[in-house]
Amino acid sequence: MDVRSSYDAAAEAYAERLFGELARKPLDRHLLNRFAEAVAGRGPVADLGCGPGHVARYLHECGGVSISGIDLSPGMVRCAARRCPGIEFRVGDMRALDAPDGHFAGLVAFYSIVHFAPDELAPVLRECRRALAPGGALLLAFHAGDQVVHLDELFGRPVSLDFHFHQPAAVVRALEAAGLAVTEATEREPYPDVEHQSRRCYLFATATERPAPPPRTIGPDDA
Repeated sequence: MDVRSSYDAAAEAYAERLFGELARKPLDRHLLNRFAEAVAGRGPVADLGCGPGHVARYLHECGGVSISGIDLSPGMVRCAARRCPGIEFRVGDMRALDAPDGHFAGLVAFYSIVHFAPDELAPVLRECRRALAPGGALLLAFHAGDQVVHLDELFGRPVSLDFHFHQPAAVVRALEAAGLAVTEATEREPYPDVEHQSRRCYLFATATERPAPPPRTIGPDDA
């Protein structure tokens, strides 16, 4: 099973278990409120790796945020559309967003980089920067650390998923290399009995005036 088919298999159980989790995560709500203040009224905003849509719904309910959700899994998109009427959800890949350059005023990605190894982050974050307007905001959340957790079962459903934890300093460097200036970093310990017991990191970043160019490939003519 790959990431898409794993989440298709687990979508209903995942939504049942986690759709209401923000009610028990006060820091997450606080940061989402601040993100909403930064992007409200400025243009379209996307929730990348939206899952069952709970983050998108929270931002929608903040008022003034023109939010849509994007997820690799059609099963998750169906769950989100059913649970969050009035919000657009669509299948997509954050490695190749179906949006023109500078389209979004903001992007939020809660645990959407967990299936990328550290050396895979650079092109993902460059794509985020490409799709953000200058001055646009990115709120990124991830598990802090350097371990990889493999799951063959998620909420009682068969999956095959590797969850990559990331060192905050390395993610900051990757963001800055992509043309995203990190303005704030927050870490917290896990909430007991609410979530997987891992340390969490949240990074606010702003798109600089020009996205960073992709790294140049050295060919034989450069020798």
